[in-house]
Amino acid sequence: MARRSGRLSPLSRTFEPTGAGLSLFDALIEARAKYGAKKPILEDQERNPLTYTDLIRGAFALGRKIAGMTARGEHVGILLPSSSAVVVTFFALHAFGRTPTMLNFTAGIRNLKAACELAGVKRVLTSHRFVEQGKLHDLIDALETVAEVTYLEDVREKIGLADKLFAAAAGAFPKNFRAETKPSDPGVILFTSGSFGAPRGVVLTQANLIANVNQIAEHIPLDPSWVMFNPLPTFHCFGLTGGALLPILKGMKAFEYPSPLHVKQIPPLIKDTCASILFATDTFLNQYARSAERDELSGLQFIVCGAEKVREETHNLIRDRFGDVPVLEGYGATEAAPVIAVNKPTDNRRGTVGGLLPGIETRLEPVEGIPGGGRLYVRGANIMAGYLTLGGVIEAPPDGWHDTGDVVDITEDGWIKILGRVKRFAKVGGEMVSLTAAEDIATAVWPNSRHAVIAMPDAKKGERLVLVTDRRDADSTPLVAHAQAIGAPELAVPRKIIKVTEVPVLGTGKTDYVAIQRMAEADGLRAA
Repeated sequence: MARRSGRLSPLSRTFEPTGAGLSLFDALIEARAKYGAKKPILEDQERNPLTYTDLIRGAFALGRKIAGMTARGEHVGILLPSSSAVVVTFFALHAFGRTPTMLNFTAGIRNLKAACELAGVKRVLTSHRFVEQGKLHDLIDALETVAEVTYLEDVREKIGLADKLFAAAAGAFPKNFRAETKPSDPGVILFTSGSFGAPRGVVLTQANLIANVNQIAEHIPLDPSWVMFNPLPTFHCFGLTGGALLPILKGMKAFEYPSPLHVKQIPPLIKDTCASILFATDTFLNQYARSAERDELSGLQFIVCGAEKVREETHNLIRDRFGDVPVLEGYGATEAAPVIAVNKPTDNRRGTVGGLLPGIETRLEPVEGIPGGGRLYVRGANIMAGYLTLGGVIEAPPDGWHDTGDVVDITEDGWIKILGRVKRFAKVGGEMVSLTAAEDIATAVWPNSRHAVIAMPDAKKGERLVLVTDRRDADSTPLVAHAQAIGAPELAVPRKIIKVTEVPVLGTGKTDYVAIQRMAEADGLRAA
């Protein structure tokens, strides 16, 4: 058994979260009272801004219809892109005591059906337009075998005068009309990304989500006049909490965009919307920076990146093309609602994922064969209720501690540097080797390409490293040379290389290691 060696983040001793006793819908009502009922708070590519009152009325009008098809406490699936519609639908379910269950439409038919079965989803809300544009007919056909699919356009057509009058009255006196729920009740069901295996159902309480919003706002001062531009999907916790709940509950306009893949459309829209903050991943940000005109990103206050490591090349590209726009790398997990740490505009330390948010306790446990740092466990008000199991049982984290599976080092002032995931280490010739460090070597040699390193069984050395890359002329010689130049062990250099047209990624922008492992196995390790 590894020896426990934990410490409390200094900030966690003094942090007192505001709104700790509120439900999510009541937090929305309080935000309206604080920032103004007529303040535009939500917009999407249709360019039809909604005020706080518009959002609340829309939630009551839509929610009343959905309530007629569902039961109190029911897990209702949402299959929608980032948009005003997904936010209104999210709060519509909360207004009537239903639990939003966010479905990842990029996860594939098998994973989506499994998610619905795991969460007991009987009804899925989507839209005709989204299904048509995304060519998701096969997906819908498969979902209809496990749940009833309801289209929001059809629901809206049935909203009559009585519903509108109800919504108007509820908008004026929302606390008299909304379903009463507790902060400890489920706020959302999400599914982990599946980067390293099958996705798991995560139950986040309403208190978890509100706590993380408050932790972020305590860590980085936010201006209610700012605009948050979010192209990340709300089925991912980064897109939901950071891109939707954070701005709306803290008085900033949330601009929701349906796909991070629209590289040419997004930069001019960032300028046109006068966006202040952009949420992205390294992969997407790098593409936006290459596509954008010089004045299209320069108006941003800062950019927040998560889900994958931010490359030096991306930092430098933003600096050189757009001036003093900090790229703040952050770190989180769906189980933490999701943000655990993030850099600050006034204290941005490259190579780290930032400082711990206030209110988060940490514990490091030594990992055999890996010197320095330790396996990170976290505990706090933002940590999930637990994993969902078949039958609806929630498996809570032991004593509130969530095992991140990451090996990290933490400075005395609470800044985190990720050394790798426990699963992302290989034992080569008896030595523990970081697959992340091996990827860093490839990235340093070929910064404009995408790389992934996996471990495969080896009869002589136990395991061997395999580089999967879209660099067509990739060869191990420059990798060895770079490793020698920086003093890295030669064991960290992949000798087997598989060249591909495109390195698989998930819908969130993360590298899809499951697909890559299958690819390598199917390839039979035909290496360069």
